[in-house]
Amino acid sequence: MKLDILAIGAHPDDVELGCSATIAKEIASGKKVGILDLTRGELGTRGSAEIRDEEAKAAAKVLGLSVRENLGFADGFFEHDNKDHKIEIIKRIRKYQPDIVLLNPSQDRHIDHGKGNKLASAACFLSGLRRIETEHEGVQQEAWRPKQVYHYIQWQPLEPDFVVDVTGFIDKKLEAVLAYKSQFFDPDSKEPSSPISSQNFLESIKYRAQDLGRLVNVDYAEGFITERYIAVKNLSDIF
Repeated sequence: MKLDILAIGAHPDDVELGCSATIAKEIASGKKVGILDLTRGELGTRGSAEIRDEEAKAAAKVLGLSVRENLGFADGFFEHDNKDHKIEIIKRIRKYQPDIVLLNPSQDRHIDHGKGNKLASAACFLSGLRRIETEHEGVQQEAWRPKQVYHYIQWQPLEPDFVVDVTGFIDKKLEAVLAYKSQFFDPDSKEPSSPISSQNFLESIKYRAQDLGRLVNVDYAEGFITERYIAVKNLSDIF
């Protein structure tokens, strides 16, 4: 299955928190979108790997994803320069042949976000080298390099290079995020608290998108960082 967009996250819920309103908007327009999770989030303060597996499936259903895979790398301990890890991501890029790949930010509060960014960004480039040979289900894969690689924004308030108007899709994002019931604010939960389990964090998902939207004169927006210059054909392409 060829995808238009492949979003990669170090943990289940990274993509939902970073750019799921954009994903929901793209899917509503007819695009095929998938998510590749690098780890199962087994070191998380709340829940368990098994619980998060089920939550990730529920979130995928909410968003209407074409596919979701988890590579099962070691949460907290995978390394960005691991050759075997790069090969596994390359196999998925060649399998799905996405035109656009969305990644964790290059720096963030959680160390896995930056490592996941470096690992997946390198794999996006290496996937285009024909002398790196891979196969899937016994079939030799062709080299494939995405046309664009963008980084979504998570915990840190990084300066975006561009924003996407996600007005009308913020509620879908919140629904996808809240599919991870074990991770986010629940006044009845007996689990230990974490930086993302507070009511303030949950509310920040909406007010941060609202603030980005305010800056570009729309209701809600999500920000992205580029790896290279963005080109437009005409000045009028920018609103």
